[in-house]
Amino acid sequence: MTWLKDLLAAGLAHLWFVTLHPFEDGNGRLARAITDMALAQDERQAMRAFSLSSQILREREAYYAILERTQKGGLDVTDWLAWFLTQVESAAMAAETTIADTLAKARFWLRHQATDLNERQRKVLNRLLDAGRDGFEGGMNTRKYMGLTRTSRVTAYRELADLVEKGCLEPTGKGGRSSGYRVKW
Repeated sequence: MTWLKDLLAAGLAHLWFVTLHPFEDGNGRLARAITDMALAQDERQAMRAFSLSSQILREREAYYAILERTQKGGLDVTDWLAWFLTQVESAAMAAETTIADTLAKARFWLRHQATDLNERQRKVLNRLLDAGRDGFEGGMNTRKYMGLTRTSRVTAYRELADLVEKGCLEPTGKGGRSSGYRVKW
């Protein structure tokens, strides 16, 4: 349970530093850096795969709300520590998703390293891969392909069909004018 003690210590270090507010500017950035450093020391690693600082910035509004409640609520830091631990968990889960997506993208390109693709096709595939499994709303279609690559409808249709034939994309099941495609992970 020493890891929990270390996490709580990191949460308290952040809270007390930001509450003391020793500098005119940069206290928040320095508090996040101190927290990231404390977490790295806890893991006995020079660096971590996740950034609590990024998570705090994503939850900025809730961060300031819990800080204010804690700072005005006497000496009880229970709510702050519960919030902090939730953010550590969320940051780790976000990092896990990022790592999984990066590995999936690397596996995709490894599988297709010998596939003959033009620059436009690579650009569209990278855009789809970067968006993740569910990130490109509605998948790819001829109109979106035209917009991304600045090609004609005929060229877009032909290149999408080529990507399907080469096993890079698969149809989403809709046909006709609403034809859509997604990455074949």
